[in-house]
Amino acid sequence: MATGLLDTSVVIDWDDPAVQRALPEEIAVSAITFAELAAGPHLASTIAERSKRQVRLQQIEATFDPIPFDADAARSFGQVVAAVAGTGRTHRSRVVDLLIAAIAHANGLVLYTRNADDFVGLDELIQVVTI
Repeated sequence: MATGLLDTSVVIDWDDPAVQRALPEEIAVSAITFAELAAGPHLASTIAERSKRQVRLQQIEATFDPIPFDADAARSFGQVVAAVAGTGRTHRSRVVDLLIAAIAHANGLVLYTRNADDFVGLDELIQVVTI
């Protein structure tokens, strides 16, 4: 079974039993997801939400060593952007999602997401599994 790279949307819903059942045995998280999670507490509108986001960040930091956005991922990003542009969609509003997709592509990983629409047009580059 291939290792699954978790999109940030999956990590956010980590405690959902349906999410847990849908994950492969081997899972990974990218440095981009770590960055999104690190921003989360700062963007929360309430103390309770800030606390919830901080707990998730700490849980993921304690559980995973992130896969970096490296030179291979940078090269893959060009292909990912071209594939999205080929569908007539813009990449600008989904740059963070596409950086995660580039990491999946560069590392030969299956991408698991809760938001399949963020990855439309990438079928020929990566396998996307919607949970």
